[in-house]
Amino acid sequence: MADWPRHNGEHEQFLAGPLSRLAELKRVARIGAEFVRGFRALHFVGPCVTVFGSARFAEDHAYYALGREVGGEIARLGLTTMTGGGPGIMEAANRGAKEAGGPSIGCNIELPHEQHPNPYLDRFVSFRYFFVRKVMLVKYSCAFVVLPGGFGTLDELFEALTLVQTGKIKSFPVVLMGTEYWAPLIDFIRGTLAGRGTINRGDLDLLTFTDSVSTAGEVLSRAADAHAPTWVRRPRRSRVLRE
Repeated sequence: MADWPRHNGEHEQFLAGPLSRLAELKRVARIGAEFVRGFRALHFVGPCVTVFGSARFAEDHAYYALGREVGGEIARLGLTTMTGGGPGIMEAANRGAKEAGGPSIGCNIELPHEQHPNPYLDRFVSFRYFFVRKVMLVKYSCAFVVLPGGFGTLDELFEALTLVQTGKIKSFPVVLMGTEYWAPLIDFIRGTLAGRGTINRGDLDLLTFTDSVSTAGEVLSRAADAHAPTWVRRPRRSRVLRE
């Protein structure tokens, strides 16, 4: 399996302010092309469950073991496991899926310090833009499972919760696993955010907080059933489009 493409500074240029009109037009074309490439690569891989978590946990860590169990459970439900495709918990979930005979996908984001794809992927897709990758992770998933992680994991967690809270996506559970790790965050959400009225008390129900793989599996199974009509309506593969 080949390494992912190297980071080329595109984000620094994109976010550094206005450039020439021609440069901005070219960038819009590149963004559009990246969306199309993602659509083509992922159109037939779902329904997926995306698993998030740190790349820094080694194989002997308890959270790695939990991620591996989660990947196996997703596969047993007949769903595709999608991760960022790197090491740590991402590798664990992909590994668990492969060991259980299920599909395993990686969606990478190009960064200055590149990570290598883990060896348990059936397919990986690399994206230049964070926002394009985020669209793909939501579009082709019916749920997120969030294990212990850092800024990137928190970013994806709150992005999903915001989309559900505002009604942009429906029947999309977010399962938070690793209760000891996440307990201070849950206390902050419950005591500060809900306590001071910046979210509704009912918004707490958007999260499933558990260490039980079977409980997570029940939540994911209900989500898959809710999204089933969408997946049935997908077009068939086209030879002309080389799908």
